[in-house]
Amino acid sequence: MTGELSPIDKAKFVAARRAADFVEDGMRVGLGTGSTAAWLVRCLGEMVREDGLKFKGVPTSTRTAELARDVGIEVISLDEARWLDLTIDGADEFDADLNLIKGGGGALLQEKIVATASDRMVVIADIGKQVEHLGAYPLPVEVIPFGWQTTQALIEETLISMDVLGRDTTLRMNGDAPYVTDEGNYILDLHLKRIGNPRQLALVLNQMPGVVENGLFIDICDTVVLGFGDGRVELRDINEGTIEHDRLDFVESENLFTDLSD
Repeated sequence: MTGELSPIDKAKFVAARRAADFVEDGMRVGLGTGSTAAWLVRCLGEMVREDGLKFKGVPTSTRTAELARDVGIEVISLDEARWLDLTIDGADEFDADLNLIKGGGGALLQEKIVATASDRMVVIADIGKQVEHLGAYPLPVEVIPFGWQTTQALIEETLISMDVLGRDTTLRMNGDAPYVTDEGNYILDLHLKRIGNPRQLALVLNQMPGVVENGLFIDICDTVVLGFGDGRVELRDINEGTIEHDRLDFVESENLFTDLSD
């Protein structure tokens, strides 16, 4: 229940609840992956059940798809939707230009495909995700398993000439085995500490053989909805150059808060 939520979880919840108001009847909506996106899916599911909201959701992972179906959201594929009105997702970091690092949940490839196939991308986050410079959070890079160590060595060599503070890279693990994405790939986490030129780094990484995609989302996000533990919400629109403030009351709901494992 809300009374038992930590301030961070409360911040995630109010951001997700406010962002859910962007979804209108008849929309095709990309549904993100991760802890904050899970709050969004729960909020939208409640709106479907309680308010009769009708929309189609395109999940960015099998985990999100399962949760969406569980809460009553109609799920379709991106191929069925073809183009989306809106994508709502979380982020691991964002800067003043609303550039992002994503992929902490391992779904960066599907997330980027879905986000770029949308008229608008809204990011939901708590204030702790805001940074002056991207890079404190490790940058995920999805690579094919074949020759991944060679790809890793190539990335490390290339980082020497990039504007970054760190060059350590690690293979993401799931217990004793490599973490495997929904597409059957591996993820290398780049511990860069600070990325001076995210746009350049994103382009260089994606030119490397073996690299499938990287977690830098440049010029993709349109709006960030920031949640705070006291119920305050801030909306920042990069296109309009506006900042709006709101406040949400915490509403107890057994359906919304029970068994949320993400």
